[in-house]
Amino acid sequence: MSEMINAVIYARYSSDKQTEQSIEGQLRDCHEYAKKRGFRIVGEYIDRALTGRNDERPEFLKMIGDASKKQFQYVIVWKLDRFARNRYDSAIYKHKLKQYGVRVLSAMEAISDDPEGIILEAFLEAVAEYYSVNLAQNVKRGMRESALKGNSTGGTIPIGYKIVDKKLVIDDAYAPIVRFCFEQYAAGVGKKEIVKSLNERGYRTKQGKPFTIDSLSRMFTNKKYIGVYHYTDGEGEIEIEGGCPAIIDKDLFEKCAAISAKNKRAPARKKAKVEYLIQGKLFCGHCG
Repeated sequence: MSEMINAVIYARYSSDKQTEQSIEGQLRDCHEYAKKRGFRIVGEYIDRALTGRNDERPEFLKMIGDASKKQFQYVIVWKLDRFARNRYDSAIYKHKLKQYGVRVLSAMEAISDDPEGIILEAFLEAVAEYYSVNLAQNVKRGMRESALKGNSTGGTIPIGYKIVDKKLVIDDAYAPIVRFCFEQYAAGVGKKEIVKSLNERGYRTKQGKPFTIDSLSRMFTNKKYIGVYHYTDGEGEIEIEGGCPAIIDKDLFEKCAAISAKNKRAPARKKAKVEYLIQGKLFCGHCG
């Protein structure tokens, strides 16, 4: 009786739009493929909600490492784009596997061992990479268009706001906290004292954590509080006046920004026991 050939299965899905069922389908087809070929499956490696455009995939890297133990001869994937959507990474890791005597097989793509099969495999990998790059560009374009309309593009929602129908709207439960912080800071109360006051009153961030000085620093530089929607991507920055409702007025925001900038230039000001008249006004001509 001939010895069974060992194989492992690698499966992944790349986004929250796909589900656990997509993994189950991949595994089912791969197991059927292995059964027809007479392979024994000795392991499964599964990455959930991780892109194939890079190698930052823990199960994938674990599989590459395990291949060095030479306990399996094949890696079965549902389609080649599950292995990688980047031709460089695909070539590099296939070469590593080849050094360990391991070959990648596609359960759904009939790729022969002859020269034509090499061309077909290269073509399928090129198509997968094109699809991935094109999809990323479309997603970026869509997010930019959403930002131009003042719609939320994800990320952390600033305290004082909530999302309704994709738009930032004022959260009446938290907006008073924002106004309190700005008004106190403009009146000359330090960030440390404001943080202490907030936490003593039992106020918490939207994540349910105590306020910190960093919480206030981010707040005092966030233009959304004066109704300016700000979005940044690889193509640059977008600022839309009136892109979201303002919680405070522009004068109050600029006053707090000026105080913050002044304190940055003179961080020891609060520690001084007396008022130095030229503090923050006179600077060294050599070092600034």
